[in-house]
Order: sequence, then C-alpha cells, then structure tokens
Amino acid sequence: MPPEAPTHLRRTLSVKDLIVYGLLFIGPTAPIGVFGVLDAKSGGATGLVFIVATVAMGFTAWSYARMSAAVPRAGSVSAYATAGLGRWPGFFAGWMASLDYLFIPAVAALFTGIATHSLVSGIPTWLATGVAIVVFTALNLAGVGIAARVGMIMLVIEVVVLAIFIVGAIVVLVHDGPSRGWASPLTSTGNLAIGGVLGAVSVAVLSFLGFDAIASFAEENSGGSRQVGRAVLFCLALAGLLFVAQTYLADLISDVSPQHLAAHPSDQGTAFYSIIRSAIGGWLGTTVSATKAVGPIFSALVAQAAASRLMYGMARQGHLPSWLGRINSRTQTPLPAILLSAGATLALSIWAATQPNGLDTLSSMVTVGALSAFVLLHASVFGYFVVRRDSRAASAGARVAAVVVPVLGVAIIIALLVTASHVALVVAACWLALGIGVAIARYATGHGGDGRGSAPTEPTEPVGAPTP
Repeated sequence: MPPEAPTHLRRTLSVKDLIVYGLLFIGPTAPIGVFGVLDAKSGGATGLVFIVATVAMGFTAWSYARMSAAVPRAGSVSAYATAGLGRWPGFFAGWMASLDYLFIPAVAALFTGIATHSLVSGIPTWLATGVAIVVFTALNLAGVGIAARVGMIMLVIEVVVLAIFIVGAIVVLVHDGPSRGWASPLTSTGNLAIGGVLGAVSVAVLSFLGFDAIASFAEENSGGSRQVGRAVLFCLALAGLLFVAQTYLADLISDVSPQHLAAHPSDQGTAFYSIIRSAIGGWLGTTVSATKAVGPIFSALVAQAAASRLMYGMARQGHLPSWLGRINSRTQTPLPAILLSAGATLALSIWAATQPNGLDTLSSMVTVGALSAFVLLHASVFGYFVVRRDSRAASAGARVAAVVVPVLGVAIIIALLVTASHVALVVAACWLALGIGVAIARYATGHGGDGRGSAPTEPTEPVGAPTP
C-alpha cells in the first residue's frame, strides 16, 4: 500500500445512517415470513412472542453497546473478544461471525432472484441473483455514504408499506371488529402454553439478527464512541416495536386459527399474505410481495458491508492476511474485503440457484455462526470490565451488570443453539474446524502478529467526540 494511501475508514455515518443500516439488515417487515410458524407454535400469542424476543435480544444489544463504546473498532465482535479475552478468542469470534456474513447476503440475493423469476419467467433465477449481487456490491464500492442514502429510500418504502398495513388493519378492526379476542395476541386463543411460546421465541429472535452489524461501522461513525451503542439499542427497540405492532394486528384480523396452521404446515409460510388479501385487499398483498422481493437486496448490501469491515478489522489485528486491510484511496472503503465477500456470495448463491433445494439449504446454515460469536461477545464483556477491572467499570454496580447481563445473554444464546437445525450445526462445526486449521497455520508461522492490531496507528475518535 502506497505511503499516501489512507489507513483508516472515512467517518461519514451519522446516528441516523447507523440506524438505517441496522433496520435495512433486519427488515421492518421481517416477521411476515415467519408469522404463520409463530402463530401455530404460540397458539396465537405472536405479540407476546416478539415482546419476549425483544427483551431476550436486549441482553446481546447491551453487550454490543458496552463494548462498542470501549473498543470503537471496525472488527466488531472480533475486536471486542481480542480486547477482552485475547488473540485466539478474537480470531474465533470473527471467524464464526463471518460464517453468517457469508451466507446472509447469499440468501438475500437468492430471494430476489426467485422473486424476479416468478414475476418474469424468462429471466433465470441464477441470472437475476447475479445481477442483484452486482448491484449491491457496486453500491458498497461507492462508499458508505452513498449506500446509506440509497438504503434510506428503500427503508422509507418499507415503512410506508408497513404503515399502510397498520392503517388498513385498524380500519378493519373499527368496521368489523377483531376475529380473535383483543388480548389473544398476548394471551393466546386458548390456554397459554409457556413451552409453545418459548419455542416460538427461539424462531422469532432470528428476525432480529442484523442489528449487530451496526457495530462493524464504528470507525465510520461521525459521532462519539457511545453513538454506535445508542444506535444498536435504538434499532433493536424500534424493530421490536414494529414487530409487535404488525403481528398483534395480524393476529386480531386473522380468520384462520393457530390450530389450523399447526395442522397444515404448508399454509404457515404464506399466512400473513393470506390475512392481508382476505381482510384488507389483494392490492396490498401484491404490494407487500413486491416490497419483500426488492428489500433483500438492501439487507444483502448491509451484510456485505459488515462482512468487509469484519475482515478489514481482523486483517488489521493480524488475524487475516494484511491485504484484506487495505483501503481504496478514493472511496476509503475496504476494497479487497468487499470484493472477496462479493466473490464468496456470488459462488454460494449461484450454486444454490441451480439446486432444487438450494434456498432451504442456504437458509438452514444461517444464524449458528452469529449466535456462536454472541457467546464470545458476552464473555468479552466479562473479561474486559470484570477480569481486567477497566476504569470505565470502576463502580460496583457496573461490574455486577458486566457479570449478570452476559450470563443471562449466554444462557439465552445456548437455548437458541440447542434448537438450531442439524445441518446448521454440522456446517458450523466444519467451519470451526477449518478456522482452527487457519489459526494454527497463521500463528505458527508468525503471520498472526500479536493480536493487538497490525495497522500503523489505531483508529481515532472524531474531533471533539466525547470519550467513553
């Protein structure tokens, strides 16, 4: 890298931009695809399911907020685990998180490819998928500022469509009344089964995955180090509110019982769309379907951006080859890391597009990597603030929180891992084994550095930013 080349990412993202990225990754209408599953499992208490899921993920969001303020680096969970636990945990935290960051944009691109093919049968799924990857890769190469502005447009569209549904559902309720009891989304349509609710929560929390991507933009944050944490917590709370509102209303206007959905699993995937068409109108169902076809492109955009920042941060720490830590001098984006992520996404999604069960296979591989990284995230809070007794956690109350919150967070994550699919666990185990081989080969040859970062200088706070 030439001497005049930039060594740090450009600080251009406001708190609004960070929240936009988080909401794009999550998707304001994420529950639509899993509503039928949750309704069947919980006996109609989907509102309660998302309240519990929001609280459950709040523990992980708290740990992200705490560590992003203390370690404001692009490596996100890898940087946090390195600072709190050491070089090896830092490597494996980033390695496991990268598994999801490779699969999520591939799944999202494939969603778009399938939707495009269903609308225009002459366009092959693999071609539409490839075009989607080219589009969001080009936006990421142009810089986070441009990507955030374009993403904002899509986010506004999604929120408007969701608002139309909410208004339409309220009109139906005022005119016709609810099909189920007013309290049923919180109490179920029969006897509330705690086991069923918890089983549904284990599925619902997956709708929140993506809010953590905000932390990967810490070095492009234009505010103080605490701004990233605030954006993470706000994004999770706002997503939770939107999720509870739309599922609560969908429960009330649904003319299909949760018992019917439980007995007919084939109807669960389209349950939300059926509710919209029967209660409000087919035009809104078509609008929602079109939005859900385009939206995944922007989820993939954020996932790819987060993956590239993760690799960039790991390369600078010495966990990955140094060329992944290079930055484009014009756009100040991690160009090699973006291109590597795009190549991996292209290979995975095109392969899946040519397989009859490609979408199911890819979808089953998502989440285990992120959940594994979350365990190390919580452990890093304990290591950084309790074992090291950092001055920013000098008070007894702060140290107690740094113990209690991570313990509860890990307990929740383990419960989720137990419910993960067998295929996902096998793939994660293979990925972990590959990571062990990479780590041994890299550190044994001395290419891993000391784990504290291989960049000439550490990232600095923007001028005038408050210290953590």
